[in-house]
Amino acid sequence: MPRQEEIFYAGNHRGLFVLQDCLQGMKKLEGNAIDVIVTSPPYNIGVSYNSHDDSIPRKEYLAWIREWCEEAKRVLRASGSIFFNLGGKPSDPWGPFEVALQFRSAGYCLQNVIHWIKAITIDKKTIGKAHGFFEDLSVGHYKPINSNRFVNDTHEYIFHFTRTGDVKLDRLSLGAPYQDKSNIKRWRNGKEGIRCRGNSWFIPYSTIKHRDRDRPHPASFPPRLPEMCIKLHGIDKTKLVLDPFMGIGNSALACIDSSIDFIGFEIDEVYFETAVRLARERINLFSN
Repeated sequence: MPRQEEIFYAGNHRGLFVLQDCLQGMKKLEGNAIDVIVTSPPYNIGVSYNSHDDSIPRKEYLAWIREWCEEAKRVLRASGSIFFNLGGKPSDPWGPFEVALQFRSAGYCLQNVIHWIKAITIDKKTIGKAHGFFEDLSVGHYKPINSNRFVNDTHEYIFHFTRTGDVKLDRLSLGAPYQDKSNIKRWRNGKEGIRCRGNSWFIPYSTIKHRDRDRPHPASFPPRLPEMCIKLHGIDKTKLVLDPFMGIGNSALACIDSSIDFIGFEIDEVYFETAVRLARERINLFSN
């Protein structure tokens, strides 16, 4: 029997953490039950995980992704969304696209491609003095590349897959204010004073001072990423979120913050224990 930890928050909302391979665990879930799947699988680029081999042959990796796609399609509602975060490496740039094609083969529609910007530099001369910038601005975190062939890799993909391609989104839940206020009157959807943020999301990591404590997983995304994905799909119509590759549980934290039920699978006991601990700490923080 797989190990499970169940926590409750915000009244009757539940987080179910399962120490089990996600393919085995998802087979036990009801079909057409999940509103949003937000996850980031192993990229198969040689990341040093505790117990997972992240450098298996590409053909084997893609076959595993395809199997996962089929099972995810079974449990996802017809009106549901999958937000699939995937990165690559400059020496192997086709990896994310080869993975995306497995979804296409499984019958998904690629409804949106979102770029997670982890670091960016903005030159003051490109935006002018009206915005208050008097010097160049560099923000975010990235892993420098020591190469004279490639530029630093400062973004990853978030592929938004749906079963039909016509899932309506809450675009203004992530609204950005108009810089030119005349647009508020000019555009039909401008009355709120905000516009659709678009498909470039700047989401930096928190500053890492002590790696073991501040980032105990080598490839986790910040809680802000799943939070934005869930909001885009629509908080009001999201009752249950699944993260099949839970890691240290940042998707769970987003669900706790938003009072949404959550299920997460993780195969590594160390990451699993961390996810449960961080979730309980977040609930206690809210309780106090």
